[in-house]
Amino acid sequence: MTLNEGLRVRLAEDLTLTGSVTAAGEPVAGYLALASGAEGTIERVDEHQPRSGADVREYERLKSLLDSFGHQMPEGSRKQLAEQVASLEPAWIAFQEQKVRVTLRVRFDNGFVLDGAQEELFTSA
Repeated sequence: MTLNEGLRVRLAEDLTLTGSVTAAGEPVAGYLALASGAEGTIERVDEHQPRSGADVREYERLKSLLDSFGHQMPEGSRKQLAEQVASLEPAWIAFQEQKVRVTLRVRFDNGFVLDGAQEELFTSA
């Protein structure tokens, strides 16, 4: 489902929000539940790109060095660099397999607002 601001959505499953529910700074309840089927409108869509770790950045740096200058390097240096690149390749592959995470801010028809909710919690209304 393509998610855009203004799209009507429906909550796909029951949610229980734990923690302290407050009104005017005073705790009034221990939790809040939203029933599946509650409908609302998407106010904001946020895409969160996967973060690369030190191994991924090092792989990119060494791979670029090998690709750009490997043909000019002495055989021993080229072989050593290729081994370093190969040892970092699993981290690179794992990073490439990560997908973009999408979260939503949804204003429900009953007035509640749910922010930072994963897109998988909703279906189109």
